[in-house]
Amino acid sequence: MSQNPLSLHELNTAVKDTVREEFPGLIWITAEISEIRINRTGHCYLELIEKSSDGDSIVAKARGTIWYFTFRMIKPYFEEATGQTLKAGMNILFKASVEFHELYGFSLNIKDIDPNYTLGDIERKKRETIKRLEEEGVFDMNKELDLALVPQVLAVVSSPTAAGYQDFVNQIENNQGGFVFYHKLFEASVQGDEAPSSIVAALERINEYEGVFDAVILIRGGGSAADLMCFDEYEVAVNVAQFPIPVITGIGHERDISVTDLVAHTHLKTPTAVAEFLINRIAEFYGYLDGLQSAFTDIVSGKLKENRHRLELNVQRLKPVVVNTIEKKNNRLERMVSSVKVAAKGYTNKQKQNINHMQELMKYLALKSINGQKQNLSFYVSKLKIETKGYIKVKSQNLYLYEKELELSDPVNVLKRGYSVTYKDGKTIKSVKEIKEGDELVTKLQDGDIKSIVGKLK
Repeated sequence: MSQNPLSLHELNTAVKDTVREEFPGLIWITAEISEIRINRTGHCYLELIEKSSDGDSIVAKARGTIWYFTFRMIKPYFEEATGQTLKAGMNILFKASVEFHELYGFSLNIKDIDPNYTLGDIERKKRETIKRLEEEGVFDMNKELDLALVPQVLAVVSSPTAAGYQDFVNQIENNQGGFVFYHKLFEASVQGDEAPSSIVAALERINEYEGVFDAVILIRGGGSAADLMCFDEYEVAVNVAQFPIPVITGIGHERDISVTDLVAHTHLKTPTAVAEFLINRIAEFYGYLDGLQSAFTDIVSGKLKENRHRLELNVQRLKPVVVNTIEKKNNRLERMVSSVKVAAKGYTNKQKQNINHMQELMKYLALKSINGQKQNLSFYVSKLKIETKGYIKVKSQNLYLYEKELELSDPVNVLKRGYSVTYKDGKTIKSVKEIKEGDELVTKLQDGDIKSIVGKLK
């Protein structure tokens, strides 16, 4: 056993002195923010980590602190320079003093943060996403789709409360050309951590309407760079790139375009720009149709004039021929009329003779048929009288038997023979299973009713 053991406080004091000697001043450090928390007094507490080169494991971890008087200066400067707030998952380059306290252990007291490093890291991630999409062969897939000449049935992905969405709807519904658009909103969050999964979920819902929509409109309506970072996420970009319907974006970026803009079929700056693009596309198509109509009208008019002139020439040539032909036809027609008159007169006389003969024959046959039917009718009348009399006799006997049977089954007669009927709530009881203890029963006898309460059942 050692003769001079160190106490824990002595050990921590020695570590503190060593750290102070090794890192006497401020140093620059790179790390990823794992957690960040700002308390009610304005102090900012961070958990800082470093991951392995493959990003699968954490190789270092430390606590970081930005005291209020420092944080109130760092925070607005960083946000103005980067367009986003400090948050988990962000890589930062910061200047800090290395601290070791005997009671609270190791920590980093942050004095400054370099926003340029974070901006470079964001741009690096963006380039990596673009490269990954290109390597997977999906970067230009949506661009290669054919956009409808007249895109009027639209699936809109946006937040219903976004000002950009309201501007878009107002513009397409009140366009000067009076063009009609059919649009359906698929709600999605378009900023924040939940935005990527929300946008992808909206696209999946649209995909269920196969063959319905002409285009997908992804709009937001502006915001800071931090608000628009979700559109640089691989999850959103790869779904837009591979979507089977042309996607048109109007995110509202001020300085740069997102990865989603790059892979979309068409990207425009704002939602109103998207509306103008759609309106102008239809207006151009209508202009094209007007041009076709004018060209067609001119061609038809020219053809009509040409054919009218040709027809007039043909009329002048054919007139003598037609007059001669008509005279010949008239002469031939007169001869045919004379022949027909003679033939018709002979045919008429022959048909009159045939008609007279047929009249006499029909009278004879009709009288013969009537006499035969009279004899059959007399026979059927006699037979019907006999069968009706027998049927009535049988039915009378059956009716008498039914009356006797009904008389025997009358409840009054049954009760007279000593039987009784028990009721519960006006309904006949046929089994003990229909009653329970405490039920009120009515038993009907020949000369009165008996009320009773059910006791214990056996």
